Amino acid sequence: MQRPGYKVKTITVLPQGEISLQLHAHRNEHWYIVSGEGLVTKNGIQIRVLAGDSVDLSVNEEHRIKNIGNDNLIFIEVAQGDYLGEDDIVRLEDKYGRV
Repeated sequence: MQRPGYKVKTITVLPQGEISLQLHAHRNEHWYIVSGEGLVTKNGIQIRVLAGDSVDLSVNEEHRIKNIGNDNLIFIEVAQGDYLGEDDIVRLEDKYGRV
């Protein structure tokens, strides 16, 4: 769902999968972990997360999440900012070749 100023997505990360190490120039993000077990990297610091945990990510903060469990990791991402386009993703590392 997207409205002016915010966008909400549900993201699923498969076991042992991860999203790219990335940052955004125009938006903050709030991640709420729905299920699974993950490891968030936020500006080089690693944070273990479980269902019910949340993480806030500011503009230009490097971040990624990796599924470290045996089940799907599912989280809700709420992005807020003046621009929410997918081209605001600056990929710094990506094991899927999207850098």
